Amino acid sequence: MAAISRYWVVSLPVQDSASILWSRLQDSISRNAFDTLLYRFNVPELRVGTLDSLLALSDDLLKSNNFVEGVSHKIRRQIEDLEKAGGVESGTLTVDGVPVDSYITRFTWDEAKYPTMSPLREIVDGIHAQIARIEDDLKVRVAEYNNVRGQLNAINRKQSGSLAVRDLSDLVKPDDIIASENLVTLIAVIPKYSQKDWLSSYETLTNFVVPRSSKKLHEDNEYALYTVVLFRRVADNFKTSAREKAFQVRDFEYCPETQQSRKQELEQLVQDQASMRNSLLQWCYTSYGEVFSSWMHFCAVRIFTESILRYGLPPSFLSAVVAPSAKNEKKVRSILESLCGSSANNTFWKAEDDASLAGVGADADAHPYVSFTINFM
Repeated sequence: MAAISRYWVVSLPVQDSASILWSRLQDSISRNAFDTLLYRFNVPELRVGTLDSLLALSDDLLKSNNFVEGVSHKIRRQIEDLEKAGGVESGTLTVDGVPVDSYITRFTWDEAKYPTMSPLREIVDGIHAQIARIEDDLKVRVAEYNNVRGQLNAINRKQSGSLAVRDLSDLVKPDDIIASENLVTLIAVIPKYSQKDWLSSYETLTNFVVPRSSKKLHEDNEYALYTVVLFRRVADNFKTSAREKAFQVRDFEYCPETQQSRKQELEQLVQDQASMRNSLLQWCYTSYGEVFSSWMHFCAVRIFTESILRYGLPPSFLSAVVAPSAKNEKKVRSILESLCGSSANNTFWKAEDDASLAGVGADADAHPYVSFTINFM
């Protein structure tokens, strides 16, 4: 997995030349916060439309971003769960064949998928609809996988629970059962502390119990499993007397066909679970790349929209991806502010504590430049 999981996407107003501003930004970062990763974020010149349309779109940008980001995180968590469940070593997530951190720092707009002449609202709505379809597909696939896993877990619980509740078919062998027209073998679950009581009393719980017929088959932390042979006609009397002494007679009928059927069912569920897990994992790998790519295109629309609303027309701004270390965040913020120029009233932005005054889509703090954070882990 990528080591870096949190980036700032920022834009600065260009006064003279974007290349000069970029050089100044690179130089300031390298001298004052050298461990900060810095990359150009290549945003194409999109179709601006009207101011009213931009303002209306800006109201939905944060909500849509949270939705797309949330689906991205859902898929990533699902991948981690599936890799852990399958004993698969965590791999590097990719977008269009490159690692996630490489994709975000080398982002280029996909003109074929999102024509730049399309209205911004159309691009945003298209991204939202695509991610919604992927989320719906994820829910269906996960539900199918969890259904099979639930069936398997239920069987495993029956096989691993206490003798009072677990499936006994794998503990009782053909040689343990004596059955004829007159005789029947019952299976009794005896508390471990009551085994001596059982052995001394089972022959007298009713008439026609075969002497010395009880045999211990299995024992767990709480109970011991015994057989007892008696005449069929007194089986109900025996069960009643056993219950009065806190001995549990389990309903059990040895049937080779049933045992074989259960074994085959278990094997099939194990195979189905493994197959569905692998299939879901591969789907998640692919879908994560699609969602992340769409998310970055959405971020490009967002930075473009917010920059136009902040700096005005014609579009003249420099956008970048910044990944500062925690200790250098304040220093990098200061560098970005210093490069905004006199046209951005820095005193105003620093003095205001209300984030709403920082412009459309700002994060928690006010800045004289456009900035928002993306988290992909």
